[in-house]
Amino acid sequence: MSSEERRAFGARVADLRKQKGMTQGELAAAIGRTASWLSQVERGIQPVNRLDVLRLLADGLGVPLQVLQPDAPPPAEAGAMTDPQTNDLDQARLVLSGHPALDALLNPSTTFQPDALPGLSAAVDSIWELAHHSQFAELSAAIGPLVPRLELAARTAAPEQQRDIHALLARTYQALAAAFVRQNEADAAWVAADRAIREAELAGDPIGVFAGIYRLCHAFVRLKHLDQAEHAAATAVNVLRRYIETNEPTPEHLSVLGSLHLTLALVHARAGERASARQQIDAARDIGRRLAEDRNDFNLEFGPTNVEIHAISTAVDLGDAGEALDIAKGLRAEGLSPERQARLLMDIGRAHVQRRQHADALDCLLRAEALAPEMIRTHAASRAAVRDLALAAGRSASDELRALAERTDSLA
Repeated sequence: MSSEERRAFGARVADLRKQKGMTQGELAAAIGRTASWLSQVERGIQPVNRLDVLRLLADGLGVPLQVLQPDAPPPAEAGAMTDPQTNDLDQARLVLSGHPALDALLNPSTTFQPDALPGLSAAVDSIWELAHHSQFAELSAAIGPLVPRLELAARTAAPEQQRDIHALLARTYQALAAAFVRQNEADAAWVAADRAIREAELAGDPIGVFAGIYRLCHAFVRLKHLDQAEHAAATAVNVLRRYIETNEPTPEHLSVLGSLHLTLALVHARAGERASARQQIDAARDIGRRLAEDRNDFNLEFGPTNVEIHAISTAVDLGDAGEALDIAKGLRAEGLSPERQARLLMDIGRAHVQRRQHADALDCLLRAEALAPEMIRTHAASRAAVRDLALAAGRSASDELRALAERTDSLA
């Protein structure tokens, strides 16, 4: 956008907003941005070049995309880009509905058998393995019987075993929260994260509580409640930093602190606040250097490599595709989970889309799909990238692109 085009676009946004009787703060809250970002847009200072942000603004204003930006690509045929009506985590969602262990209320004499604990621990490990491979349908099926067993055990086990069971429940609910976030089921992720926080506290694991807050913040981000995400993450960061200043931190303390800084970077990036986002990335980098290794405490996969993956994602969210591709040069993520590797490829693909390097973008997205098919086919960012590729290619789209667009329900 030229400066003149930015001013004209900003004036159009302001006019449409006023016609709807909305304040800048109200519209900004509706689309998950800050009032200062929207003010800069309306004054022609902040350009809006990305199609997904244009769609977000149009939805917030309640107008078709072409009303907001007349030269935007035309909408797809009716029904071609609708979201799927079913979700791989539908069964897992039912597990969160109602009281988790009604049997224990009516049959208080039921007792937990101690020899069942190793099997339950192995089942929770399996849940996280499925989450890291983005195998959500399998995860959902496994969760169905596991959560009631754990909840019943937590109420019927001997006191000396209850902490272990509460710790297993905390890990299970964290896995559920992570999976729900990735499938854009943010309200269910909120419930799961809240339960994870309570179970970690009952287990006597304070740093596990902070890990649960990390999951909660990501649910808030998906719900576009950026103020809640920032408040929860910043509060946790401040408390952890004060603790570390006067105590010798464990690697777990540092992993959770670094992950919370990455969460704040995500929040600021979604709000269009470049300087704040980069400040949080730098803080996470410092912690990664202090750890000097890639770890997986609380299944956060925090370490120097994951910090750079988040830096790439943050740069793409801010529209800085060149910076994202520069960071990606030489970055090796083979030691991380398939989900993290796929996320890296997805974000590199998104950066190539922004640079109109369509062949490179398609290659990255296909490689990401090979690693984590369900994530790429359901993640909002990947679907948007595929949709933009299909729109740009039009009738000249390759067979590979058309097939990918069909698999992600993004066919233009």
